[in-house]
Amino acid sequence: MKDQLIDLIVARLEREEASLRQRFADSGGEVGVRHVAIDDLLPAELARQIADRFPAPSQMRLMDSFRERKHTSKDFEAFDPLMKDITFAMQDERVLKVIERITGIAQQIPDPSLYAGGLSAMTAGHFLGPHIDNSHEATRRYYRTLNLLYYVTPGWSLADGGHLELWDSAVRRNVVIESRFNRLALMETTPTSWHSVSAVSRPDGVRRCVSNYYFSPLSPTGRDYFNVTSFSARPEQPLRRLLARADGLLRQGVRKLIPGGIGKKDVYEGPKP
Repeated sequence: MKDQLIDLIVARLEREEASLRQRFADSGGEVGVRHVAIDDLLPAELARQIADRFPAPSQMRLMDSFRERKHTSKDFEAFDPLMKDITFAMQDERVLKVIERITGIAQQIPDPSLYAGGLSAMTAGHFLGPHIDNSHEATRRYYRTLNLLYYVTPGWSLADGGHLELWDSAVRRNVVIESRFNRLALMETTPTSWHSVSAVSRPDGVRRCVSNYYFSPLSPTGRDYFNVTSFSARPEQPLRRLLARADGLLRQGVRKLIPGGIGKKDVYEGPKP
C-alpha cells in the first residue's frame, strides 16, 4: 500500500506543481511564513479508509500542559498498517523531491525517527499554543525546514476549530489554514515561523492529523542558530505569554548546559519502513 500512496501523492503534487510553487513563493507576505495547502491529496475513498483506521484518542498519549492539549503516538505496530504507510509515504525520496521543487528549499532530507512527528488526535477543548519548533532534529546535525500536515477527518469545518494558524513574528496577527479533510498543508520552519492550532470546539469530533518534518544541513536563514521548541500565547493571554517566555528561557538554558537534553527523546524506534 505504501508504494501506491507514494505514486498517488507524487501524481497529485506534480499535476499542480507550477501553481503550488508560485503559491508557496507568494505566501509569506502577510505574516512572513511561507505555506501552501493541497486539497484532495488522495482519492476520497482512500482518505476515508485512513480516517476510519486512525487510532482512537484512548490508544494515544495525552500531552496536557499550558502549552498544548492533544493526543499523539508513533506506536505504529499497535495500529492498522495503513497508519505507518501514509506516514512514511511522505518521507519517500520521490515525494520529497517534488516537494523540494515546490518549496525551493534545498537539500531536504526526511526523518525516519519522526522526531516530534507521527499521529495526533484532538478533541473538544484541545489546542496547541503559538510556538516555534525545535530548530533541529535529535542529533542537532540538521536544521528543521518544513512541516507537512495531512488532515483526515471527514466533514471537518471552519466552525469546528482545530485549524492551523500562522502568526507574524510578534504573535499579533495570523492567517488560518483550515484542517479540511484530505488536505496536505506545507509550512516552512524558521526561527520566526510562529504557528498554533486553534481550540477544537466540535463536541463529538476528533481532528486527526499525520505529521512529518523535513530537515536540511543548510540553515534556512543562512546563519547558524539553535532553539528549543518555544511557546508564546495568544494576544488575549498576556499572563500566559509571560509564563511561556520564562518556560522557554529555562528550557533553552538547560539545553545549553546539557546539549542532549533531559529525558527520553520523542522518536520512532520501531522497525524501519
